[in-house]
Amino acid sequence: MNASLKPAVDTANLRSKNLIGGKWKDAHSGQTIAVENPANESILAYVPQGQAEDINEAVKVARATFESPAWRKIRPIDRGRLLENIARKVEEHADELAYLESLDTGKAVSFAKVIDLPSTIDVFRYMGGWCSKLGGITPPISFDGKEYHAYTRREPIGVVGAITPWNYPLALGSWKIASALAAGCTVVMKPTELTPLSTLRLAEICLEAGLPEGALNIVNGYGHEAGEALARHPDVDKITFTGSTVVGKKIVEYALGNMKRVTLELGGKSPSIVFGDADLDQVGLGAALAVFFNSGQICFAASRLLVQESVYDKVVEAVAAVASQFKVGNGQEPDTLLGPLVSRKQQERVLGYIQSGQEQGAKLVYGGQKVGDKGYFLQPTVFADADQSMKIVREEIFGPVVSIIRFKDEEEAIRIANDTTYGLAANIWTRDIKKAHRVAHRLQAGSVWINCHGVIDPAAPFGGFKQSGWGREISEEGLHAYTETKTVCALLDD
Repeated sequence: MNASLKPAVDTANLRSKNLIGGKWKDAHSGQTIAVENPANESILAYVPQGQAEDINEAVKVARATFESPAWRKIRPIDRGRLLENIARKVEEHADELAYLESLDTGKAVSFAKVIDLPSTIDVFRYMGGWCSKLGGITPPISFDGKEYHAYTRREPIGVVGAITPWNYPLALGSWKIASALAAGCTVVMKPTELTPLSTLRLAEICLEAGLPEGALNIVNGYGHEAGEALARHPDVDKITFTGSTVVGKKIVEYALGNMKRVTLELGGKSPSIVFGDADLDQVGLGAALAVFFNSGQICFAASRLLVQESVYDKVVEAVAAVASQFKVGNGQEPDTLLGPLVSRKQQERVLGYIQSGQEQGAKLVYGGQKVGDKGYFLQPTVFADADQSMKIVREEIFGPVVSIIRFKDEEEAIRIANDTTYGLAANIWTRDIKKAHRVAHRLQAGSVWINCHGVIDPAAPFGGFKQSGWGREISEEGLHAYTETKTVCALLDD
């Protein structure tokens, strides 16, 4: 193995407990959950199986910290400095964190270094800059003609419950942590039980950077136990959840008790639209990466590839050729492009969709098979001659499977693209800039990329239309979701 890909990580001493009030603790029940390496099926660690009692303790600590004078009186500029300190600490440990993320999720460590870690560092730095700029407005008041002075305040919403997914635990967890802390909130986070280790190490780094104890608390556990308890908790003011649409709907139900504020970043079935005038040399690799990157385990994966009939055969051939060149293997190997799926359950789920695609008449052009005898590896899979009636086209697979669909003209492309319950993202491949923007305006998606895909930046709002979620993450808009707006109005006339 290339030594540069393997920093000194002591897997025997990984942080693998709950963090509550700055203390590392076992679950009250004493039960644990095994954390598996999906590349070789070995056990990396055991984390606590937190339940309602552990959530109660963490929320109590987070509430006490939020209401403490020490936390509430931190100057905005000092809170920004704290987030900058965290960003610098993460930079110092970037190789370690990338390797840990690769071990836990299976993804290529080389990609974790250039995608996951910069995203984590950038969001702490970006949100740190907002701490001293998060203000209100002074609206003019007409009312009854008397003189008034009115202004608004953006105040921290309170205790935030954050529930994160297994595909990008470090980056997506950081979106929530950095935004909540920048707004002045405190956090109880429930990371996914499948890939919690990088989140725990990040929390430790936050403490090392000077974050006050109790501002960030981590409770490991299953979604139906710890996650549900967090979403139902009457002393949690906001839930931010990234995951499936099915679970997102349950979160909404759980949050009704005290009318929590809710942000949901959910599933997707994103279209990639290739027009006949597109640069086909760019499309082959671009469209393939848009769906196969991270083994297709991305909420905005462009898993529906819509291709104009004049270039349909060429694009099918190009995408299949690129897919055949992607090396599937252990994420710690320097030439790996696609690591394993996260678990046996996920591998079996994706294989079920592949079988369904064949049974419903799609043409399997490439892939569709397991790779190796150990680990949850799967070939990138290309289906041609797909249509909107097929499960592989309508349902989120969350694996390396692309369905290629033929269209005649711009109107048909837009109709097919919008024919889905989801609306997270889309991309357009064309040399015609007028057409690109015309189509982008009509697509029902929270993010539309033109001649590119997956450009995520802390300054750009991210979230979905329709059943892809509520609200936006990151950006100024995402930060505002962690605040409440208060209007203050004073009569100035005698």
